[in-house]
Amino acid sequence: MPELSVIIPSRNSPFLTKTIQDILEKSSGDIKIVVNVDENWPDPLLEDKRVAYIHPGTPRGMKWGINACAALASGNYLMKTDDHCMFAPGFDKVLVESHLEDNWVQIPRRYSLDAENWKVDEKRPFRDYHYLCFPTQGKAHDEGMHDVEWWSRQKERSNPEFDIDDTMTMQGSCWFMTKNHFDNFLHGLNENEYGNIAQEAQEISNKTWLGGGRLVVNKKTWYAHLHKGRHYGRMYHLNDKIEIEAHNKAAKYWMDNHWEERIHDIAWLVEKFWPVPTWEPNWKEIWASYKNEST
Repeated sequence: MPELSVIIPSRNSPFLTKTIQDILEKSSGDIKIVVNVDENWPDPLLEDKRVAYIHPGTPRGMKWGINACAALASGNYLMKTDDHCMFAPGFDKVLVESHLEDNWVQIPRRYSLDAENWKVDEKRPFRDYHYLCFPTQGKAHDEGMHDVEWWSRQKERSNPEFDIDDTMTMQGSCWFMTKNHFDNFLHGLNENEYGNIAQEAQEISNKTWLGGGRLVVNKKTWYAHLHKGRHYGRMYHLNDKIEIEAHNKAAKYWMDNHWEERIHDIAWLVEKFWPVPTWEPNWKEIWASYKNEST
């Protein structure tokens, strides 16, 4: 039985087949790949006994796709990746050998992908750390609590002693954990509480930290992720209003400590990584004032 299952929630990416090929070529151990094709089938379709496809008929969303793929996964370990990523040779062996505790979640070092040439985009820097931004009211886009690249922490923690190091949250395009952690601790991804695509990274990282686990960046291996930007776009339609509502609802969910299985409150996480950009020393009072204004 494969030791690692790689799950790929996909929707209309022209790089899905290339991503699958890259994983098969770069992995050093036995793996299984499970892909949810949420809308259009890839062309060409890669057929390999190590690859299984799901097609729900009509789009069901990213979290549904992740959960469906995870249900078909086998082995002790689970890795999710976006459908436009390239990997370091032997990435799977490094992640498996570095995984010391069942309640860890690992993310490899993230580079940017030059997808047309299928190589690391050397014009853009790698990214190791992210912080949760404070959910400030009145922001132009939404009032959510998002992952933001933490450049100062990356500069401060560049020595080899930090090759496997704590990070507050993650970007979400690739993560690695035990299947047991996904199934029996996270209980899969919540498809109903705050939307079917929003806040995947925050749900995993917050539940892991607040539930007594650990989120780490593993700089001993890497992946390269395509920043789609305006050139590629999202590749499918997304209702922005629903998305914004989901981000705002999720911020309230975590800030007000609604997750009943937590052993830590959100204040513990902020204190662990203090000082955190965008969080003022009196952030608790600021958050309380928002709640008072809304009543």
